[in-house]
Amino acid sequence: MTSDLGPANSSPSAAHDSLRGIMTDAIRYWEARRIPYNLLLTGIVVVWIAWTWPHFRPAATLNSLLAMLVLAVLANLCYCSAYVADLAMQYSHYRNSWVRWRWGLWTFGMLFAALLANYWIADEIFPYVR
Repeated sequence: MTSDLGPANSSPSAAHDSLRGIMTDAIRYWEARRIPYNLLLTGIVVVWIAWTWPHFRPAATLNSLLAMLVLAVLANLCYCSAYVADLAMQYSHYRNSWVRWRWGLWTFGMLFAALLANYWIADEIFPYVR
């Protein structure tokens, strides 16, 4: 008989080192933090639009909403890159330290995403809206 973390006769650490256990841990950690990530990026867009509303009024079209949807999907694909680092570190000898300190990767990723979103709006979108 098997459980969620592996065979019933294996130790908890052996079960946690299994691919299934590591994937479950990564999904549990990163997916719970995807909501604040999306809220932050949505907040940045809303603040830009509200702060400069008369400027963005002509861009309030169905095509621009579709473009924002594509950018949101791309932002979430970028978020998935955290799994690459997380899974690699969980398979390393530094797993215990990594699990305690991976919030640093999340924080850095959030700050980088916020910076990139502000840059993209300010430099690539704002000047070209008519």
